[in-house]
Amino acid sequence: MDEFGYLNLDRKGAKLPFQIFTEREERKATAVATNSPFTEWDKTFGDARLCAAIADRITFRCTLIQTGTESYRYQATQESLFPSPN
Repeated sequence: MDEFGYLNLDRKGAKLPFQIFTEREERKATAVATNSPFTEWDKTFGDARLCAAIADRITFRCTLIQTGTESYRYQATQESLFPSPN
């Protein structure tokens, strides 16, 4: 799932990712990309308990990779527009 956290889901919409993560838990690998910290996920899901359940499922036995706040897309664009002299 890419750009996780940009949409504010209603209760019904928030249940879909919960179901997906629950069904995949301990069966399949799932990658989630987001610029939102866990502390802001309750805004996406609109329900603190549901948010906690989702975070619980996707962080269980996970590898959490934090890449920082800089956009790699923006950086790649800047490098293509303004290449460094070698």
